Amino acid sequence: MIALLLEEEGYDVDVKEGLGGTLVNYEALKKGQIHMYVEYTGTAYNVILKLPPLEKWDPNIVYEKSKEELLKRDGVLVAVKLGFRDDYAIAVKKSFADEKGISKISELEEYASKMTLGTDPEFASRPDGLPQIKKVYGFTFEDVKQMEPTLMYEAIKNDQVDAITAYTTDARVDLFNLKILEDDKGALPPYDAIIIVTKEFADKHPEVMEVLKKLENKIDTDTMRKLNYKYDVEKKDAREIAREFLIEQGLIKG
Repeated sequence: MIALLLEEEGYDVDVKEGLGGTLVNYEALKKGQIHMYVEYTGTAYNVILKLPPLEKWDPNIVYEKSKEELLKRDGVLVAVKLGFRDDYAIAVKKSFADEKGISKISELEEYASKMTLGTDPEFASRPDGLPQIKKVYGFTFEDVKQMEPTLMYEAIKNDQVDAITAYTTDARVDLFNLKILEDDKGALPPYDAIIIVTKEFADKHPEVMEVLKKLENKIDTDTMRKLNYKYDVEKKDAREIAREFLIEQGLIKG
């Protein structure tokens, strides 16, 4: 989407994929090897800035603190907040949620002691993962089965587990008829999607910043999940999905 918007304004854009993890991209940005990329506030807060965890995760505090510290430490600017969050979440089957009238993690308390949770190995052990759910919500699951993310969805489909840890923008949430439970006590860190650039680049290219601003809060989490569904499940081309969305939003001409 970023590339298409900039191309529409006459810029020549080179999209680089698969450069590596967070810190590889971040270093490349600081060195001017890339000019912008999409980061997440939770990653900036925890991985890049290594700031102390909050007692209760507040998306606004994480956003503001990350924004402030990125600029102060490295001269990196948050250009745009895209509007969606790609958080860790607890998901159950929609049928289970409807039957029990559940929409929040806190409402699992009554049932958790008889439930099996499927999770990836990282979430099971990292301090801001499952241990934090136990600490904040005060309940534990009867059993926790660690597995690869792909297997988690098959496991809940086949009733081998009762709940899984999912990402809020994962297309498989819709594909497998799951319901994401609201983290009503703020146990898990928020991962708001942001476009970051260096202040030096922003100062030199204010017109580029204006183009990027067109994406400010344009994509909510449900929309992002639907767009991912088109890519992951319907196997559509990423550029084509992006183009269709931007035309729908009136941001580029059809």
